[in-house]
Amino acid sequence: MLWQKGRRSDNVVSAGGGGARRLGGGPGLGIGGIIIVFLISWALGKNPLEILSLLSQGDGGPAPQAQTERAPEATQTNEFVRAVLGSTEDVWSQIYRSAGGQYQQPRLVLFQGGVNSACGMASSAVGPFYCPGDQQVYLDTSFFDELENRFRASGDFARAYVIAHEVGHHVQNLMGVMRKTEEMRRRGAPMEGADGLSVRQELQADCFAGVWANQAQRQLQWLEAGDVESALAAATAIGDDKLQKQARGYVVPDSFTHGSSAQRVRWFRQGFDRGDINACDTFGQQAL
Repeated sequence: MLWQKGRRSDNVVSAGGGGARRLGGGPGLGIGGIIIVFLISWALGKNPLEILSLLSQGDGGPAPQAQTERAPEATQTNEFVRAVLGSTEDVWSQIYRSAGGQYQQPRLVLFQGGVNSACGMASSAVGPFYCPGDQQVYLDTSFFDELENRFRASGDFARAYVIAHEVGHHVQNLMGVMRKTEEMRRRGAPMEGADGLSVRQELQADCFAGVWANQAQRQLQWLEAGDVESALAAATAIGDDKLQKQARGYVVPDSFTHGSSAQRVRWFRQGFDRGDINACDTFGQQAL
């Protein structure tokens, strides 16, 4: 991936620190957090959704920040994050302009160890996550090492997919998807399960990441051989079925929250092949 071609975003900041006392989660729960939830629930003999419900968050407006933030150091990883976020800003701004709207850019907060957000304190174990309360993406860049070493998903485009997925949650927040999902939940629609609301929301974020990848390639021509495959490998590695198999040795589809490996691959590919957000209506599909 020729990420150096990307425009650097000015919306990347570094958190001033702060250890985590509890895990942040909700609709934007990070990849590492999924594993933690499954391990804890397995050890306690509880349904993972009971724990996930404790980590849930709303989709309110921006909230004041508790941590001190500063500009990130100019390391290669930080420059990569700025380039990918800059590309998401350009792509989604163009999509919004085409629809007669204006895209509200999120900030991306880099942290180490733990961070305080409007959704509460979070440790690096949670992985990348989006907080609707302050409309910010949070990323401990050490997760990139975990992505490669633990999940066997290497390559810059795999890392870019992770960022684009969290930005996809921001787009959902702007579109009111998170609010509507919560309304449906309150009316009794199930969150869990292979076709539950949580899975549909996560798969739509995957599809939005695919739309970004399509449009970014049109703008920059920065993908190289094997890049798409690396993103698909990342999507495969973080499927609910694969994570459950690793955590407990068997799969329980009724407790899915993010979608199976096949589902995640399918919806990222759908967005990438079509390049159109109208192809990402996971909530209107009977079969995912």
